[in-house]
Amino acid sequence: MPSNVPTTFTDLLARCERSAVHLEMRDTYAVDYEKGPFAEWRAGFRHDPVDRASWWRPWLDLVAETVGRGVVMRRARIVSEPVSEYIRYEHSGTFTNVAAGEQVRWLPRRRASSIALPGNDFWLFDDHLVQWNHFAGDGSSQGPEITSDPSVVKLCSEAFEAVWERGVPHDQYQIR
Repeated sequence: MPSNVPTTFTDLLARCERSAVHLEMRDTYAVDYEKGPFAEWRAGFRHDPVDRASWWRPWLDLVAETVGRGVVMRRARIVSEPVSEYIRYEHSGTFTNVAAGEQVRWLPRRRASSIALPGNDFWLFDDHLVQWNHFAGDGSSQGPEITSDPSVVKLCSEAFEAVWERGVPHDQYQIR
Protein backbone atom coordinates (compact mmCIF):
# COMPACT_ATOMS: atom_id res chain seq x y z
CA MET A 1 0.00 0.00 0.00
CA PRO A 2 1.37 3.43 -0.87
CA SER A 3 2.47 5.43 2.18
CA ASN A 4 0.18 8.38 1.38
CA VAL A 5 -3.04 6.31 1.55
CA PRO A 6 -5.37 7.19 4.44
CA THR A 7 -5.79 4.37 6.94
CA THR A 8 -9.37 4.90 8.13
CA PHE A 9 -12.49 4.42 6.06
CA THR A 10 -13.70 7.92 6.91
CA ASP A 11 -10.40 9.34 5.64
CA LEU A 12 -10.62 7.25 2.46
CA LEU A 13 -14.08 8.62 1.79
CA ALA A 14 -13.01 12.17 2.66
CA ARG A 15 -10.22 11.99 0.04
CA CYS A 16 -12.60 10.58 -2.57
CA GLU A 17 -13.31 13.01 -5.42
CA ARG A 18 -15.57 11.25 -7.94
CA SER A 19 -16.94 7.87 -6.95
CA ALA A 20 -17.15 5.36 -4.14
CA VAL A 21 -18.70 2.00 -4.96
CA HIS A 22 -19.36 -0.88 -2.59
CA LEU A 23 -20.04 -4.51 -3.47
CA GLU A 24 -21.58 -6.75 -0.80
CA MET A 25 -21.83 -10.48 -1.47
CA ARG A 26 -22.65 -12.11 1.87
CA ASP A 27 -26.09 -13.14 3.10
CA THR A 28 -25.28 -12.32 6.70
CA TYR A 29 -22.97 -10.00 8.56
CA ALA A 30 -22.22 -9.84 12.27
CA VAL A 31 -20.45 -6.51 12.57
CA ASP A 32 -20.46 -5.15 16.11
CA TYR A 33 -22.11 -1.80 15.40
CA GLU A 34 -25.17 -3.55 13.90
CA LYS A 35 -25.83 -6.04 16.71
CA GLY A 36 -28.14 -3.70 18.62
CA PRO A 37 -30.07 -2.36 15.60
CA PHE A 38 -30.45 -5.90 14.18
CA ALA A 39 -31.83 -7.16 17.51
CA GLU A 40 -34.22 -4.18 17.64
CA TRP A 41 -35.37 -4.91 14.08
CA ARG A 42 -35.95 -8.57 15.00
CA ALA A 43 -38.09 -7.35 17.91
CA GLY A 44 -40.26 -5.35 15.50
CA PHE A 45 -38.66 -1.91 15.29
CA ARG A 46 -38.87 -0.19 11.89
CA HIS A 47 -37.58 3.26 10.96
CA ASP A 48 -40.30 5.83 10.32
CA PRO A 49 -39.66 7.25 6.82
CA VAL A 50 -41.16 10.59 7.85
CA ASP A 51 -39.05 11.02 11.01
CA ARG A 52 -35.52 11.51 9.66
CA ALA A 53 -34.18 12.55 13.04
CA SER A 54 -34.98 9.08 14.38
CA TRP A 55 -32.73 7.33 11.87
CA TRP A 56 -30.11 9.85 10.85
CA ARG A 57 -27.01 8.03 12.02
CA PRO A 58 -23.33 9.04 11.66
CA TRP A 59 -23.06 6.84 8.56
CA LEU A 60 -25.90 8.66 6.84
CA ASP A 61 -24.40 12.03 7.73
CA LEU A 62 -21.13 10.88 6.14
CA VAL A 63 -22.97 9.72 2.99
CA ALA A 64 -24.86 13.02 2.71
CA GLU A 65 -21.67 15.04 3.17
CA THR A 66 -19.80 12.93 0.60
CA VAL A 67 -22.57 13.09 -1.98
CA GLY A 68 -22.89 16.80 -1.26
CA ARG A 69 -19.26 17.20 -2.42
CA GLY A 70 -20.23 15.67 -5.77
CA VAL A 71 -19.02 12.11 -5.11
CA VAL A 72 -21.32 9.45 -6.57
CA MET A 73 -21.88 6.67 -4.03
CA ARG A 74 -23.26 3.35 -5.26
CA ARG A 75 -23.81 0.09 -3.39
CA ALA A 76 -24.68 -3.25 -4.97
CA ARG A 77 -25.75 -6.28 -3.00
CA ILE A 78 -25.70 -9.82 -4.36
CA VAL A 79 -28.25 -11.86 -2.40
CA SER A 80 -29.46 -15.43 -2.26
CA GLU A 81 -33.20 -15.95 -2.66
CA PRO A 82 -35.19 -16.54 -0.64
CA VAL A 83 -33.24 -13.93 1.31
CA SER A 84 -31.80 -14.42 4.78
CA GLU A 85 -33.24 -12.69 7.82
CA TYR A 86 -30.24 -10.37 7.81
CA ILE A 87 -30.91 -9.30 4.20
CA ARG A 88 -34.54 -8.60 5.18
CA TYR A 89 -33.14 -6.33 7.90
CA GLU A 90 -30.82 -4.57 5.45
CA HIS A 91 -33.58 -4.13 2.89
CA SER A 92 -35.92 -2.70 5.52
CA GLY A 93 -33.52 0.11 6.38
CA THR A 94 -31.96 0.79 2.98
CA PHE A 95 -34.38 3.62 2.25
CA THR A 96 -32.29 5.65 4.74
CA ASN A 97 -29.17 5.13 2.59
CA VAL A 98 -31.10 6.22 -0.48
CA ALA A 99 -32.47 9.29 1.33
CA ALA A 100 -28.89 10.25 2.25
CA GLY A 101 -27.89 10.11 -1.44
CA GLU A 102 -26.49 6.62 -1.89
CA GLN A 103 -27.72 4.65 -4.90
CA VAL A 104 -28.45 0.99 -4.10
CA ARG A 105 -29.18 -2.02 -6.28
CA TRP A 106 -29.89 -5.67 -5.47
CA LEU A 107 -28.89 -8.62 -7.63
CA PRO A 108 -30.30 -12.10 -7.03
CA ARG A 109 -27.32 -14.47 -6.80
CA ARG A 110 -28.70 -16.72 -9.55
CA ARG A 111 -28.29 -13.77 -11.97
CA ALA A 112 -24.63 -13.27 -10.96
CA SER A 113 -23.31 -16.70 -11.95
CA SER A 114 -21.66 -15.54 -15.17
CA ILE A 115 -19.92 -12.53 -13.58
CA ALA A 116 -16.25 -12.82 -12.59
CA LEU A 117 -16.33 -11.71 -8.95
CA PRO A 118 -13.54 -11.13 -6.44
CA GLY A 119 -13.46 -13.31 -3.36
CA ASN A 120 -14.35 -10.56 -0.88
CA ASP A 121 -16.64 -7.57 -0.45
CA PHE A 122 -14.94 -4.31 -1.32
CA TRP A 123 -15.09 -0.55 -1.66
CA LEU A 124 -13.54 1.04 -4.76
CA PHE A 125 -12.59 4.70 -4.44
CA ASP A 126 -12.17 6.90 -7.55
CA ASP A 127 -11.33 3.83 -9.66
CA HIS A 128 -7.85 3.57 -8.17
CA LEU A 129 -7.98 2.28 -4.59
CA VAL A 130 -9.67 -0.88 -3.26
CA GLN A 131 -10.50 -1.60 0.35
CA TRP A 132 -11.25 -5.29 0.86
CA ASN A 133 -13.63 -6.11 3.70
CA HIS A 134 -12.64 -9.45 5.20
CA PHE A 135 -15.16 -11.50 7.21
CA ALA A 136 -15.04 -14.74 9.17
CA GLY A 137 -17.48 -17.57 8.49
CA ASP A 138 -19.77 -16.27 11.23
CA GLY A 139 -19.97 -12.85 9.54
CA SER A 140 -17.72 -11.02 11.99
CA SER A 141 -15.33 -8.45 10.59
CA GLN A 142 -11.73 -9.51 10.25
CA GLY A 143 -10.57 -6.04 9.25
CA PRO A 144 -9.90 -4.25 5.99
CA GLU A 145 -7.01 -4.46 3.56
CA ILE A 146 -6.15 -1.70 1.08
CA THR A 147 -4.54 -2.07 -2.33
CA SER A 148 -3.94 0.07 -5.39
CA ASP A 149 -2.77 -2.86 -7.55
CA PRO A 150 -4.03 -2.00 -11.07
CA SER A 151 -5.14 -5.58 -11.81
CA VAL A 152 -7.18 -5.69 -8.60
CA VAL A 153 -8.71 -2.28 -9.33
CA LYS A 154 -9.66 -3.49 -12.82
CA LEU A 155 -11.22 -6.73 -11.49
CA CYS A 156 -13.26 -4.83 -8.90
CA SER A 157 -14.35 -2.12 -11.30
CA GLU A 158 -15.49 -4.59 -13.95
CA ALA A 159 -17.22 -6.81 -11.38
CA PHE A 160 -19.06 -3.90 -9.80
CA GLU A 161 -20.22 -2.49 -13.14
CA ALA A 162 -21.48 -5.91 -14.27
CA VAL A 163 -23.41 -6.35 -11.02
CA TRP A 164 -24.74 -2.79 -11.22
CA GLU A 165 -25.91 -3.33 -14.82
CA ARG A 166 -27.92 -6.42 -13.83
CA GLY A 167 -29.02 -5.14 -10.43
CA VAL A 168 -32.52 -4.02 -9.50
CA PRO A 169 -32.86 -0.50 -8.04
CA HIS A 170 -33.78 -0.58 -4.36
CA ASP A 171 -37.25 0.88 -4.85
CA GLN A 172 -38.07 -1.89 -7.37
CA TYR A 173 -36.51 -4.89 -5.61
CA GLN A 174 -39.08 -7.16 -4.01
CA ILE A 175 -37.89 -9.38 -1.15
CA ARG A 176 -38.42 -13.09 -1.79
